Amino acid sequence: MNDKNIQFLSKIADVLIKELDSSELVSELNELLSSYVTLKSLDIYVFDPNTSTLRNYAQDWCIIDEFMENLRREKIYRAYEEIHGNDFVINNKAFKLPQTLGEINLKLDSLYIPIVKNGMVFGIIELIFDENTFAEIEFLFLMKILGVEISLKLQNIVLNEQSQINVEFHDSMKNIAKIIETQYELNYIVPLIGEMLDRFISDHLIYVFLKQADEFNLVWPKACNDERVYEALKKLDKDYNYVLTNDDKIGAFPLFTEDEITGCIVARSTIEKLSKRDVDYLEQLTRQAAATINRANTYSTILQYATLDALTNLNNRRQFETRLGQEIAIAKRQNNSLCAMMIDIDFFKHVNDTYGHSAGDEVLRTVASIIKEALRESDIPARYGGEEFAVLLPFTKLEEAKVVGERLRCAVEKTTIKVNHDTGNSQDIKVTISMGLAEYNKIETGEMLFERADKALYEAKTGGRNRVCINS
Repeated sequence: MNDKNIQFLSKIADVLIKELDSSELVSELNELLSSYVTLKSLDIYVFDPNTSTLRNYAQDWCIIDEFMENLRREKIYRAYEEIHGNDFVINNKAFKLPQTLGEINLKLDSLYIPIVKNGMVFGIIELIFDENTFAEIEFLFLMKILGVEISLKLQNIVLNEQSQINVEFHDSMKNIAKIIETQYELNYIVPLIGEMLDRFISDHLIYVFLKQADEFNLVWPKACNDERVYEALKKLDKDYNYVLTNDDKIGAFPLFTEDEITGCIVARSTIEKLSKRDVDYLEQLTRQAAATINRANTYSTILQYATLDALTNLNNRRQFETRLGQEIAIAKRQNNSLCAMMIDIDFFKHVNDTYGHSAGDEVLRTVASIIKEALRESDIPARYGGEEFAVLLPFTKLEEAKVVGERLRCAVEKTTIKVNHDTGNSQDIKVTISMGLAEYNKIETGEMLFERADKALYEAKTGGRNRVCINS
């Protein structure tokens, strides 16, 4: 082998050991090979056994069926079939290298090189040449070495990506299971489960339904406009593990309580089919979600007679509503002033998404502690649900309530909270709160009073957050 070829292989090795994304790797290989031979293009296609399609490595693994014209696509698929058991496909014909170097001079239009793992072809490298490009036998041996080196590179990339998917899958399973440690309200945990599934199955849209009165009601996200999803729900049966539409682009995975279907998780793709791997992952994640939801229902039943929220140690919502009725009756009877306060932690979802749900729990505990410290003993704070808190301020007028609210808002804003990231690292963060206030007017119900406080909270959030607004 001459010096030029040795230098070429050395440069190829230098490219392949770099940390490059897929498009950068193909671009550098293209540039390097173009300096050696008159080349129009270089592309890499990897076979996906789940969809039985070839994917373009440089274009984020896009299926070539979706964007490539028919003639070219058929040529690539034909080359992929014919290359099995051969060294190359040259100008649309299978080709085997001779045992020894000899005199040969081929005109090249196209050259396909196999990508091999354990003797099995799992992709091809496509080289398209300029007109009047000729190659000797030594060039073909050089391309065979190139194919081996690229094969090893892609094997490592695919293996690393699969390992990362497995890690993310087990993290998702673990995080769904951990929700029940501190949360048991379905209106809080179901969106969390939906978000976790959506992050893991990022190629498909995720919907979570719960069954009420024999009907499936969408609880996450807010809307689903695809009628095929609802048709798939109608086909669910407790004797089946899941339902796939005819095109394999929608899968409905039931949530079971004992032998009854209590809900469903639906995955919908607008482009690709659900692969066998997607289905396997969704089956396992759905079972974990069902177990979490069932435990939440059990805990909710047990705790419905308790008075304190398990995470924050404040009054729970049920106890708060009991106290609200009592304080409304006292305010009416004794003509006392009474104020209501609704509080929401700003951008709380961002905390969960960025640092993990254990960090979110720490933020909730810290804010609850600040609320308790800022209030009088006669005031009645509660965790109202999720990241919302409610406070009753007996014997308090609106002007006084605003002073309390501003003091509380400032206290939260100044507090540094140490949270543990899901990765195991700790970090200091700060959060703010938005607040709505309303004063009881002696003719409304407790529910009406808090509706007004909630309207003021909405005004605070839409007006920029980290502020106190009043509904007078």
